[in-house]
Amino acid sequence: MSIANMADRNAIENEMPWTERDVPKTLYEMLSRTAKTHPSNKAVSFQILSGPTDKAETLTWTQLREKSCQAANLFRSLGVTEKDVVAFILPNCNETVLTLLGGAIAGIVNPINPLLEPEQISSILRETKAKVVVTLKPFPKTDVAQKTAEAVRHAPDVDTVLEVDLNRYLTPPKSWIVPLIRPKMADKEHLAHADYKDFNKELAKQPKQLAFADSTGDRVAFYFHTGGTTGMPKVAQHKYSGMVYNGWVGGELLLGPDDNIMCPLPLFHVMACHVILMAAVYCGSHVIFPTPQGYRGEGVFDNFWKLNERYKTTFIVTVPTAIAASMQRPVDADISTVKKAFSGSAPLPLELFKRFEKATGVTIIEGYGLTEATCLVSGNPVDGEKKVGSIGIPFPYTDVKIYNQTPDGPVEAAVDEIGEICISNPGVFAGNTYTEAEKNADLYYNGTHLRTGDLGRIDPDGYLWITGRAKDLIIRGGHNIDPAEIEEALLSHDAVAFAGAIGQPDLHAGEIPCAFVELVEGTSVSAEELLEHCSIHVHERAARPKHITILDELPKTAVGKVFKPDLRKNAITRIYNGALEEAGVPARVVSVIDDKKRGLVAQLAPNGSDEAEVSKVLGGFTRPWEWAA
Repeated sequence: MSIANMADRNAIENEMPWTERDVPKTLYEMLSRTAKTHPSNKAVSFQILSGPTDKAETLTWTQLREKSCQAANLFRSLGVTEKDVVAFILPNCNETVLTLLGGAIAGIVNPINPLLEPEQISSILRETKAKVVVTLKPFPKTDVAQKTAEAVRHAPDVDTVLEVDLNRYLTPPKSWIVPLIRPKMADKEHLAHADYKDFNKELAKQPKQLAFADSTGDRVAFYFHTGGTTGMPKVAQHKYSGMVYNGWVGGELLLGPDDNIMCPLPLFHVMACHVILMAAVYCGSHVIFPTPQGYRGEGVFDNFWKLNERYKTTFIVTVPTAIAASMQRPVDADISTVKKAFSGSAPLPLELFKRFEKATGVTIIEGYGLTEATCLVSGNPVDGEKKVGSIGIPFPYTDVKIYNQTPDGPVEAAVDEIGEICISNPGVFAGNTYTEAEKNADLYYNGTHLRTGDLGRIDPDGYLWITGRAKDLIIRGGHNIDPAEIEEALLSHDAVAFAGAIGQPDLHAGEIPCAFVELVEGTSVSAEELLEHCSIHVHERAARPKHITILDELPKTAVGKVFKPDLRKNAITRIYNGALEEAGVPARVVSVIDDKKRGLVAQLAPNGSDEAEVSKVLGGFTRPWEWAA
């Protein structure tokens, strides 16, 4: 299938209703179909080190199906039913793929970000009532095993912990050294209420064919947490039908069985799981996972282009932060096989888009999705016009509406009018998005359309543009940060009367947390002291503010709520002027306006500068700029 514009998209949708499409009903059915069609084709590859000649392990589709069945049988043998949860706290490796697939075949699989602190991990385990946890055996340079053990201490429903030993991926002499320097776990960390077992040893005991009947219909098979920066994160539930829809979109519109996909994104995130892995399971593509940490792995960016040459990559999965880092290295390999690159998670600056296209000859396809909708919503058409900065056109069977709330209820916005982006598609579990019923209250319009919390507009060609966020989430390199945690930490300081946390522009991460405070009358404290206070009281490292501004009075609404648009304007002015000054460019931001179509726009006085000079400095930021009138 091919989409160049809205007419093509509508033609696909008009062929037949989604419910009449000949697609698998369960994950096991989808995996079995692909293994039968492409038995000896490569399915997944993983290498623990980043070198282009380092040892890699590849599984064919036959092997992946067999090992996924073994994993599913293992989980069933440990008491997991269709309604029980298998959680994993793992970096990327082939065992992560097996746990993800086997867990969703046997029960409900719950990927958890291993970068979270033990408090956040344990809260998710308690929320989902996880019965089995798969994690790392203690390994040098990572504390995943230690954090998981601490989390399990406070998760009484966990019966079994299965450990994955990454040492099997290493070659001598490194593999000889690891047992000598492996971190020791105190006995108290291996707790009586959970049995610790070796994942691969237990896997090998299981038959290679599914030992129980597959699910007979649609059901919840995945739990994905949204963030985890607060004590009790929201847990979104995904059904087989939503997973299959994402696999169908990716496997029909983006990928095919001859594609080799470079995916250095974590499998605890919906983009790597549902958009890439499930699309590969749908159509038979080959997915490559370089290093446990993906893009964060040691040497990955230095070797990135050579890795793509090694695997004859045709499709690169990326995010703006990774694009920025890869552009700081020369393209020192033959990447002529690369045909497409897909970017999501955060807005892509125009300058970065152009730089990547010039360096690689590959045009980036920007897309949009969210955990609450299983994932995919829209994307720039592969074979049509790619409007840089937009998030493209809705995929078939996805209905996007822009609504504005009024005293008489929600009213649909006109073309190019900004409102809240609301969506309905097979990935939206309307009425049951979150595991906790109260969190679903007021989450939908008309009982069907999920309120995303993002502000945007639809242009005359049907392209969707994000202009801001109705929610105040800070998105740092694709990672969601709840500003409430920063604000609560600051308000716990005796000298702080009001606090407002926002995301300030950042060339690398898109935005990073910063905060504004108003002090209690008669008190005194420095910004440095407040930053130190946050380093203690904001538990997640990524959420700690990088800058604090103390104001005489914070801007507030008529009802006394901190007015964050003014804070964002302040931050844009400070960051942009700082970047211009550092670069020796005399132009300065004189105001920041809220444009109807583009959101916040910095207006600059040239002061003798030209457009090229300013674009070179500010082109890497996501917020646009223009000359002041």
